[in-house]
Parts: sequence; C-alpha cells; structure tokens
Amino acid sequence: MTDLVRAMPADRGGALWRLAAQERQLDANVVRLAPGAGVAVHVEPDLDVLVFVVNGRGELEADGGAEPLEAGCVVWLPRGARRGLTAGPHGLDYLTVHRRRPGMTIGRAPGAERAGGEPACLLDRVCPECGRLAPEGAEVRFCARCGTALPER
Repeated sequence: MTDLVRAMPADRGGALWRLAAQERQLDANVVRLAPGAGVAVHVEPDLDVLVFVVNGRGELEADGGAEPLEAGCVVWLPRGARRGLTAGPHGLDYLTVHRRRPGMTIGRAPGAERAGGEPACLLDRVCPECGRLAPEGAEVRFCARCGTALPER
C-alpha cells in the first residue's frame, strides 16, 4: 500500500485508487489530502467506515474531540458519528473501507413481492394526455387538468 501511495504524483489530491470490481460487497479508496486540506465535519448516517493512515500526519475531528493521526493509525468511525479530517503540513494519505452503498436503480424494492403481493396498478388513474394522476377514492372519469377521459377502471 505504501508503495502505491509513493508512486502517485505528490501534487495530486483526491482519490488515488478505488476498488473497482463490479460484484464487490465493499468500497475502498486511497485518498490524498494536500497539506492543510480537509474533509469537512459531517455525519455518515448509514455506514461504518474504517480508516487506515498510510502516510503523513493529520487530525480527526470526531464526537470525542480532535485526535492526532499518523502513519499506521487505524480508526473505526461508526455510522451516525460526527467526523472530519484535516491534513498536517506534509499532507495525509489514507485508506477508507466500508460496506458498499448500492447505486440507485429503478425496480421493485427487495422483498416487495413477499410483503403483500403485487404492487397496486395506478394506470387507470393516469391521464393519457398530460400524465396527471387522478385522486384516489372518487369515481373520477376525466382529468382535472386537461379534461381528457381517463382509462376505464
């Protein structure tokens, strides 16, 4: 890992390397912060993150206050915890590892077919002309926006 970081251009900041396998369960990144640069204090509500400092020095701002970081440090940041990083005068290179956050997809939510059968079909309430959804409950036969007849129920 240290050889990988040393081989990267010193003036290049940001992600130096990312785990790229398609069917992975983890995300991992090697990140370089330029001297004095940082990651603003924030809260990660969904993921625990493991940080391994590869090179340099810096500071971790967390719920417990500021903690010094140096090469070889390993820090676990639990989900929901406040965290921020600042690089020292010579920069900071670190590896982060966390469960992969699934990308956004269009489709049925996992388990939806087990939680009550097929999803409700609303097509008979959608105006074929303007796409507006008619209110539920009433026997609405025409679109309130454009007046087009709605599909037969």
